[in-house]
Amino acid sequence: MEASRSNLPDDVDALRAIIAAQADQLAEQARKLQSRDTLIDKLKAQLALLKRARFGSSSEKIDRAIEQLELALEDIEAAEAEAMTPASPSTGGAAKAKPSRQPLPEHLPRYDVTHQATCSCPVCGSSDFIREGETISEVLDYVPASFRVVRHIQPRFTCKGCDTQVRAEMPSLPIERGKPGPGLVAHVLIAKYCDHLPLYRQSEIYEREGVDLSRSTMADWIGKASTLLEPLLVKLQEHVFAGHRLHGDDTPVPVLEPGKGKTRTGRLWAYVRDGRPYGDKTPPAVCYFFSPDRKGRHPKQHLATFCGVLHADGYAGFRDLYELRNPGSPPTILEASCWAHARRKFFDLTASNKAPIAEEALRRIGELSDIEKAIRGEPPDLRKTARQENSKPRIEALRLWLDDNLKRLPHKSGTAEAIRYALFRWASLCRFLEDGTIEIDNNAAERAIRPIALGRKNWLFAGSDKGGERAAAILSLIETAKLNGLNPEAYLRNVLTRIADHPINRIDELLPWSILQRQSLEQ
Repeated sequence: MEASRSNLPDDVDALRAIIAAQADQLAEQARKLQSRDTLIDKLKAQLALLKRARFGSSSEKIDRAIEQLELALEDIEAAEAEAMTPASPSTGGAAKAKPSRQPLPEHLPRYDVTHQATCSCPVCGSSDFIREGETISEVLDYVPASFRVVRHIQPRFTCKGCDTQVRAEMPSLPIERGKPGPGLVAHVLIAKYCDHLPLYRQSEIYEREGVDLSRSTMADWIGKASTLLEPLLVKLQEHVFAGHRLHGDDTPVPVLEPGKGKTRTGRLWAYVRDGRPYGDKTPPAVCYFFSPDRKGRHPKQHLATFCGVLHADGYAGFRDLYELRNPGSPPTILEASCWAHARRKFFDLTASNKAPIAEEALRRIGELSDIEKAIRGEPPDLRKTARQENSKPRIEALRLWLDDNLKRLPHKSGTAEAIRYALFRWASLCRFLEDGTIEIDNNAAERAIRPIALGRKNWLFAGSDKGGERAAAILSLIETAKLNGLNPEAYLRNVLTRIADHPINRIDELLPWSILQRQSLEQ
């Protein structure tokens, strides 16, 4: 150090130059240290998320824990019932309150079993009685699901005058020259795509009833039923894309590659039309599409005829849809980003350790969701007014708060990335403020893909691309029936009973809301 001091020049300007150079070096070192610390914090947060995903409680473990608790409760309640003796009154303390017995459902059929009293009086022996009423006790019983053979009988007649033979025509079956009736085909479809029972397990269940239905036979039924339902699916898709407000999302599905013994990842795309949150009476509907990959050309094809607002996440494949299709005119598809996705970015930060800025962002976004809950189902004008009065000031304050924090945060920190995710989509995130028919989130589409996430390991386990397309078609009808409050199995049974002989130009009469309307008129 002394030698270095002895080498310092005496000139003041030279000393100043040395000091300035050292100051620049120190600033550069400080910048590198800050960048390193930011990277360390970011990697720690990512590691914590990965550990949580890898070693945390998976859904299967949670399900097992719930099952164990339910078994424990069953044992306790069964032991309590076994120990109870109605003849021995409780000794000490108030008697335990018994739960009130709920009335049995009115829509269930009633079967009367009459218990005749003795023919003679047990006191005087007389057999002369006067009926004074009856005591009725109802119990709920269960008859196992069973098969039946339906015999279609067509009497033949011969005209005495000209010997012409006359016979009533039998209605067409869903599987031509096949054994299954519409009820059985509907049941197989629902068990596979709604209840997540693969065909080989269905075959085992039916074998216990003494009915031999192989997996390949039922697979053949599914393929033929899917072909039969194609015209109805086309009408459903036309209904979905005729709306001007749409929710879109996609989810991965594993598809087996024949001969290779491994799976690859396909995609199922969901598009939902549902105006009920803003009081629209148009029937809700959802349609699904399968694709072997996630390239952006697939949503372009799906939405080629759509014009309106698309609620979606930040998937880059949707980005080209929002570009101007005709120069000089507004885009035919407007983006409405999802606040739930923006919120998720901040929520992930709170999972690893304390993140005050992310927690405050969650609180502020939660206030917006509370406002939406209060106006759900109201007309668009009332929703817009409420948003302008309550949501808009909060969003403006949130924007200023995010901007201020972004200036003070390291550029590569996780919190800064979450803020930039929201700010990059700010215009589309705020689009709901100016239109009461636009939703604050894309939850409608996420609800539509939830059944797929539950059942994809079953109904697509040994599938193919063609199997994915069939699954998309049948799921479209099943989930749309559920959206309209119909029992999906009863709906498919009704459709499969009629569709083979139904005029193609009146196929819309078999859509779920048309059948629901006809049922309400018949009641």
